[in-house]
Amino acid sequence: MVDKDGVIRVNRAPVLTLWAAIVAERLGHDADAAITLGRAVAGSSARVKARAIGLEEKRKDGDVRDTAKPAPRQTVHLLGRDLPVAEHNDSQYALDHDKPASPRPAHAYVEKAFGEHLPAVRRAMEALADSLPPEELNRIGFRLYERFRPALQAEARKVPSTSRKSRRPALNSARVCMSRDTAPS
Repeated sequence: MVDKDGVIRVNRAPVLTLWAAIVAERLGHDADAAITLGRAVAGSSARVKARAIGLEEKRKDGDVRDTAKPAPRQTVHLLGRDLPVAEHNDSQYALDHDKPASPRPAHAYVEKAFGEHLPAVRRAMEALADSLPPEELNRIGFRLYERFRPALQAEARKVPSTSRKSRRPALNSARVCMSRDTAPS
Protein backbone atom coordinates (compact mmCIF):
# COMPACT_ATOMS: atom_id res chain seq x y z
CA MET A 1 0.00 0.00 0.00
CA VAL A 2 2.89 2.43 0.69
CA ASP A 3 5.65 2.50 -1.91
CA LYS A 4 9.38 3.15 -1.42
CA ASP A 5 8.78 6.91 -1.77
CA GLY A 6 6.32 6.89 1.14
CA VAL A 7 3.28 7.36 -1.09
CA ILE A 8 0.05 5.56 -0.29
CA ARG A 9 -1.37 3.68 -3.27
CA VAL A 10 -5.11 3.20 -3.20
CA ASN A 11 -7.88 2.49 -5.71
CA ARG A 12 -10.41 5.12 -6.66
CA ALA A 13 -13.50 3.45 -5.20
CA PRO A 14 -12.49 3.65 -1.52
CA VAL A 15 -11.32 7.25 -2.01
CA LEU A 16 -14.71 8.20 -3.45
CA THR A 17 -16.53 6.16 -0.80
CA LEU A 18 -14.76 8.01 2.02
CA TRP A 19 -15.07 11.43 0.36
CA ALA A 20 -18.81 10.99 -0.32
CA ALA A 21 -19.31 9.82 3.28
CA ILE A 22 -17.56 12.92 4.59
CA VAL A 23 -19.71 15.15 2.35
CA ALA A 24 -22.82 13.30 3.61
CA GLU A 25 -21.73 13.89 7.20
CA ARG A 26 -21.37 17.63 6.45
CA LEU A 27 -24.94 17.52 5.13
CA GLY A 28 -26.11 16.18 8.50
CA HIS A 29 -26.13 12.40 8.08
CA ASP A 30 -24.68 10.31 10.90
CA ALA A 31 -21.45 8.38 10.23
CA ASP A 32 -23.13 4.99 9.64
CA ALA A 33 -25.74 6.37 7.24
CA ALA A 34 -23.08 8.50 5.52
CA ILE A 35 -20.80 5.54 4.78
CA THR A 36 -23.69 3.66 3.14
CA LEU A 37 -24.41 6.72 1.02
CA GLY A 38 -20.71 7.00 0.16
CA ARG A 39 -20.59 3.39 -0.96
CA ALA A 40 -23.70 3.97 -3.10
CA VAL A 41 -22.09 7.00 -4.79
CA ALA A 42 -18.96 4.97 -5.56
CA GLY A 43 -21.03 2.08 -6.94
CA SER A 44 -23.12 4.42 -9.07
CA SER A 45 -20.00 6.11 -10.43
CA ALA A 46 -18.45 2.76 -11.29
CA ARG A 47 -21.57 1.75 -13.23
CA VAL A 48 -21.60 5.07 -15.12
CA LYS A 49 -17.93 4.63 -16.01
CA ALA A 50 -18.45 1.02 -17.10
CA ARG A 51 -21.22 2.12 -19.45
CA ALA A 52 -19.13 5.01 -20.78
CA ILE A 53 -16.24 2.75 -21.74
CA GLY A 54 -18.46 -0.02 -23.09
CA LEU A 55 -17.99 -2.61 -20.35
CA GLU A 56 -21.69 -2.55 -19.52
CA GLU A 57 -24.59 -1.88 -21.84
CA LYS A 58 -27.00 0.86 -20.96
CA ARG A 59 -30.42 -0.60 -20.22
CA LYS A 60 -33.07 0.49 -22.69
CA ASP A 61 -36.30 -0.35 -20.90
CA GLY A 62 -34.85 -1.02 -17.49
CA ASP A 63 -33.78 -4.23 -15.89
CA VAL A 64 -36.27 -7.02 -15.23
CA ARG A 65 -35.63 -6.46 -11.53
CA ASP A 66 -36.66 -2.79 -11.93
CA THR A 67 -40.19 -3.71 -12.99
CA ALA A 68 -40.70 -5.86 -9.91
CA LYS A 69 -39.55 -3.18 -7.48
CA PRO A 70 -41.74 -0.32 -6.34
CA ALA A 71 -40.24 3.10 -6.96
CA PRO A 72 -38.20 4.33 -3.99
CA ARG A 73 -40.16 6.73 -1.85
CA GLN A 74 -37.16 8.78 -0.80
CA THR A 75 -33.89 9.82 -2.34
CA VAL A 76 -30.87 11.75 -1.13
CA HIS A 77 -29.00 13.97 -3.58
CA LEU A 78 -25.27 13.51 -2.98
CA LEU A 79 -22.42 14.58 -5.28
CA GLY A 80 -24.69 14.75 -8.31
CA ARG A 81 -26.39 11.40 -7.70
CA ASP A 82 -29.95 10.78 -6.52
CA LEU A 83 -29.62 7.78 -4.23
CA PRO A 84 -32.62 5.71 -3.12
CA VAL A 85 -32.76 5.57 0.67
CA ALA A 86 -34.74 3.99 3.47
CA GLU A 87 -35.31 5.16 7.01
CA HIS A 88 -33.32 3.11 9.52
CA ASN A 89 -32.39 4.01 13.11
CA ASP A 90 -33.77 7.53 12.56
CA SER A 91 -31.40 8.05 9.60
CA GLN A 92 -31.52 7.68 5.83
CA TYR A 93 -29.43 4.70 4.70
CA ALA A 94 -28.70 3.86 1.07
CA LEU A 95 -30.66 0.91 -0.22
CA ASP A 96 -29.04 -2.45 -0.83
CA HIS A 97 -31.42 -4.96 -2.45
CA ASP A 98 -34.46 -3.03 -1.19
CA LYS A 99 -33.21 -2.95 2.41
CA PRO A 100 -31.16 -0.36 4.28
CA ALA A 101 -27.50 -1.07 3.55
CA SER A 102 -25.33 -2.25 6.42
CA PRO A 103 -22.58 0.22 7.31
CA ARG A 104 -20.18 -2.48 8.60
CA PRO A 105 -18.95 -3.74 5.22
CA ALA A 106 -18.48 -0.19 3.92
CA HIS A 107 -16.52 0.85 7.02
CA ALA A 108 -14.37 -2.30 6.73
CA TYR A 109 -13.79 -1.63 3.01
CA VAL A 110 -12.46 1.89 3.65
CA GLU A 111 -10.43 0.78 6.68
CA LYS A 112 -8.78 -2.00 4.68
CA ALA A 113 -8.01 0.30 1.74
CA PHE A 114 -6.32 3.03 3.79
CA GLY A 115 -5.03 0.95 6.67
CA GLU A 116 -3.18 2.90 9.34
CA HIS A 117 -3.34 6.02 7.18
CA LEU A 118 -7.13 6.35 7.40
CA PRO A 119 -7.10 8.93 10.23
CA ALA A 120 -4.73 11.23 8.33
CA VAL A 121 -6.62 10.86 5.06
CA ARG A 122 -9.92 11.49 6.84
CA ARG A 123 -8.55 14.62 8.55
CA ALA A 124 -7.35 16.04 5.24
CA MET A 125 -10.67 15.34 3.53
CA GLU A 126 -12.59 16.81 6.47
CA ALA A 127 -10.45 19.97 6.28
CA LEU A 128 -11.39 20.33 2.63
CA ALA A 129 -15.07 19.66 3.37
CA ASP A 130 -15.06 22.17 6.24
CA SER A 131 -13.73 24.89 3.94
CA LEU A 132 -17.09 25.17 2.14
CA PRO A 133 -20.72 25.60 3.16
CA PRO A 134 -22.51 22.20 3.06
CA GLU A 135 -24.74 22.95 0.05
CA GLU A 136 -21.81 24.32 -1.98
CA LEU A 137 -19.71 21.31 -0.98
CA ASN A 138 -22.42 18.96 -2.23
CA ARG A 139 -22.75 20.94 -5.48
CA ILE A 140 -19.02 20.95 -6.35
CA GLY A 141 -17.85 17.98 -4.28
CA PHE A 142 -17.50 15.56 -7.16
CA ARG A 143 -15.34 18.04 -9.09
CA LEU A 144 -13.15 18.40 -6.01
CA TYR A 145 -12.82 14.62 -5.85
CA GLU A 146 -11.76 14.60 -9.50
CA ARG A 147 -8.85 16.88 -8.54
CA PHE A 148 -7.40 14.57 -5.86
CA ARG A 149 -8.61 11.10 -6.88
CA PRO A 150 -6.08 8.41 -7.81
CA ALA A 151 -5.03 8.34 -11.45
CA LEU A 152 -6.35 5.61 -13.70
CA GLN A 153 -2.90 4.29 -14.51
CA ALA A 154 -2.74 1.05 -12.52
CA GLU A 155 -5.64 2.50 -10.49
CA ALA A 156 -3.25 4.31 -8.17
CA ARG A 157 -2.08 7.88 -7.92
CA LYS A 158 1.38 8.77 -6.84
CA VAL A 159 1.16 11.86 -4.68
CA PRO A 160 4.48 13.59 -4.10
CA SER A 161 5.28 14.21 -0.46
CA THR A 162 6.46 17.72 -1.29
CA SER A 163 3.71 19.56 -3.07
CA ARG A 164 3.69 23.20 -4.14
CA LYS A 165 1.41 25.32 -2.02
CA SER A 166 -1.80 26.19 -3.79
CA ARG A 167 -4.26 28.96 -3.17
CA ARG A 168 -6.57 26.24 -1.89
CA PRO A 169 -4.75 24.89 1.18
CA ALA A 170 -7.48 22.39 2.03
CA LEU A 171 -7.36 20.91 -1.48
CA ASN A 172 -3.56 20.82 -1.24
CA SER A 173 -3.93 18.91 2.03
CA ALA A 174 -6.31 16.46 0.38
CA ARG A 175 -3.76 15.77 -2.33
CA VAL A 176 -0.95 15.30 0.13
CA CYS A 177 -3.10 13.16 2.42
CA MET A 178 -2.03 10.07 0.55
CA SER A 179 1.61 10.64 1.43
CA ARG A 180 3.13 8.94 4.46
CA ASP A 181 4.47 12.35 5.55
CA THR A 182 0.99 13.38 6.65
CA ALA A 183 0.27 10.25 8.67
CA PRO A 184 0.55 10.53 12.44
CA SER A 185 3.84 9.24 13.88
